[in-house]
Amino acid sequence: MAEKVWFITGTSRGFGREWAIAALERGDKVAATARDTSTLDDLSEKFGDALLPIELDVTDRAADFAAVERAHDHFGRLDVVVNNAGYGQFGFIEELSEAEARDQIETNVFGALWITQAALPFLRAQRSGHIVQVSSIGGITAFQNVGIYHASKWALEGFSQALAQEVESFGIHVTLVEPGGFSTDWAGSSAKRAEEIADYAEIHEAAQKAREKRNSASGDPKASAAAILKVVDAEKPPLRVFFGSMPIQLAKADYESRLKTWEEWQPVAELAQG
Repeated sequence: MAEKVWFITGTSRGFGREWAIAALERGDKVAATARDTSTLDDLSEKFGDALLPIELDVTDRAADFAAVERAHDHFGRLDVVVNNAGYGQFGFIEELSEAEARDQIETNVFGALWITQAALPFLRAQRSGHIVQVSSIGGITAFQNVGIYHASKWALEGFSQALAQEVESFGIHVTLVEPGGFSTDWAGSSAKRAEEIADYAEIHEAAQKAREKRNSASGDPKASAAAILKVVDAEKPPLRVFFGSMPIQLAKADYESRLKTWEEWQPVAELAQG
């Protein structure tokens, strides 16, 4: 397998860090971004020049373009671009402040969009490349208390599916990775939480119990590294791929319900057409 050059955002922890390590351990090169690059000091010491740490806040469009250009200039090419930076915003829809809603979209949607736009000219010029968007099972279904997070991932899914069609002829692949529950600190210190409205207290409690049940068997981010290597090494990588055993069950139930409702209301759909 030919050596690959990766550009990965959000490498201080979780998927980003584990995937960077997996790439470096097999001899690839990695441009790794983080808000605090000191979290990458141990990897720099271990892997030396194969790792290029870049301090980056993905909500800064100009900085995104500069970071991608720096990585390309440093390594001479880009093969795999991974938009992993993001976080979870908890809060019922009524509870979200304007700042909380905007910040979630700025990071999870626009951050990925800016990095994608910055990378595309280089990938088009070399007529190859693979853009990996870290979505979620929350990118195709939705649960209480994380509505704005779902909105961000549904937006990511939408523009990425369109993108895949736009760049296919240039030899560029796009893959949406849709993990289930993993022990990545997504719901821990990296998450943000809106101030709760007292009237929702009982519903909050029920939502939390449902979430704990769904995530009772969280996956190991370290194990996901083998999976991402399979995806980026595939001759024909998928547009979408679940990570974990739980998402397929949720997806089937959700889509079966959608199809049943659409079919039930098809006479109304046809009535609307006139």
